Amino acid sequence: MAPAGLYAVLTALRRLAYRCGWLASERLPVPVVVVGNISVGGTGKTPLLAMLAEALKARGYRPGLIARGYGGRSTHWPRLVDADSDPLEVGDEPVLLAGLTGCPMAVGPDRPAAARRLLAEHPELDLLLADDGLQHYRLARDLEIAVIDGRRRHGNGWLLPAGPLREPVSRLATVDFVVINGEGGSVQPGEYAMRVEGDTCVNLADPTLTRPLAAFRGRRCLHALAGIGDPQKFFASLEAAGLAFERHPFADHHACRPDELDFGPGTTTLMTGKDAVKCRGFPGNQARWWLAVQAVTEPDLAAALAARLPPPRSAAET
Repeated sequence: MAPAGLYAVLTALRRLAYRCGWLASERLPVPVVVVGNISVGGTGKTPLLAMLAEALKARGYRPGLIARGYGGRSTHWPRLVDADSDPLEVGDEPVLLAGLTGCPMAVGPDRPAAARRLLAEHPELDLLLADDGLQHYRLARDLEIAVIDGRRRHGNGWLLPAGPLREPVSRLATVDFVVINGEGGSVQPGEYAMRVEGDTCVNLADPTLTRPLAAFRGRRCLHALAGIGDPQKFFASLEAAGLAFERHPFADHHACRPDELDFGPGTTTLMTGKDAVKCRGFPGNQARWWLAVQAVTEPDLAAALAARLPPPRSAAET
């Protein structure tokens, strides 16, 4: 059997084992919403999670965030995460999410254990948002959101290792919400269109200092770097804003070194928020900026999600 065929069989058997109860899923005392994808590579989950967390807080919920902590080198798990955590220890995306949302967060390869730790530390939480846990069936979930990159879609349609898919496309029929991020064909009825937009750049040395993207038009010696799942998406957003720059794509979750950002005197560098959390404290950050972005969905995914959730707990219930 070809590797892709073997992977498909094992994936199907594993999911069947959880559905039939042969393998146990852990149910938590608060609702769990999983935001994930069926393919490898960046699809835009991080800005979507940040948007949902903020929108649900505005509706009275007290959400917490959990994630695997991919790329983190910690020797003990689970770990609590805040905006000042070391991304090399707990992963870059968790640190970024904690900073963007202000929500309590825990990470660890064992997601149920991370969730238990988070709830023990923060009993006021009445909802958990799980980052990239669509295939982590040990954690029981109440609602699932699958995010698809609008340009790449499902690639060649093959499962790993022959293609980019972690699960077959038919898996999308079982999730509660399908979100299409960016351009790439029409959005089907029942799906949600998503775009990521932003015009404000934040200085790495002084976060109180901001500039609009337009301020970098015509600037000489402008460089842009991106260590995300799809660096070209970031570069395309800068081009759409009328910027001319030299590109520096890196692998997803790349841990930048100071020398990799040394492009010479008189240069200015733009990067993503995911890269910025790993470059804090580098010398020369006065000339480095990260682009703050927000996810927007049509129709309003946060409203649809809230309509499917129990109402938020009152303070007296915690």
